[in-house]
Amino acid sequence: MQRKIIGVLGLGIFGQTLAKELSQFDQEVIAIDFKESHIEAVADLVSRAVIGDITDLEFLRYSGIDQCDTVIIATGNNLEASVLAVMNCKKLGVQQIIAKAKSDVYEEVLYSIGANVVISPERQSAKISASEIMRSTIDSIFHLEGDISLVEFTLPQEWVGKTVKQLNIRQKYDLNLIGIRKEKTGPVDTHILVDKPLEAGVTVLAIANSRTFEEFDYLGYLS
Repeated sequence: MQRKIIGVLGLGIFGQTLAKELSQFDQEVIAIDFKESHIEAVADLVSRAVIGDITDLEFLRYSGIDQCDTVIIATGNNLEASVLAVMNCKKLGVQQIIAKAKSDVYEEVLYSIGANVVISPERQSAKISASEIMRSTIDSIFHLEGDISLVEFTLPQEWVGKTVKQLNIRQKYDLNLIGIRKEKTGPVDTHILVDKPLEAGVTVLAIANSRTFEEFDYLGYLS
């Protein structure tokens, strides 16, 4: 496995968690924060932990950020600090810059100055929590790209005894079936007969527009 050098700038809860997780996967992690207590929380786990200002270009160079394959700017509350950190990383030649943002405005600004990826953990966590609370038949969702997802769900009661052709699943639910499990932990059978009635208790795997399909599920249209 190729070992990467990853910088984590800002060690709040999000930054500390990132630094610890990355270190567990045997990556070389440089962690930076201006608070001594935050540095102490990760010092024994990361490759290098340094107290200092992430907006200071020469300090970042001294800390080894110019050697990083990827840098995560994990502080999202101070837009000016995040902007300067992104700009400094660009000047130091970092190829992959990931920045945390707390709003759409922050996200737009950070992309405009050169961040490769901008994430909003709070919004993403809220969306996941809301999804889990409201699910009816959906067991799990694996996001692939944009709103396209692999969805695994229990066959709705209203679908039992009907065929795929009768249900008109693709047109009605923007859903493409790819497999069926007869048991929750059983193997996936990808040979789906469109004229064979569906059985109660099976689990269905499909590629779907997750926003569309989730809305059907949440509103009870599938059961």
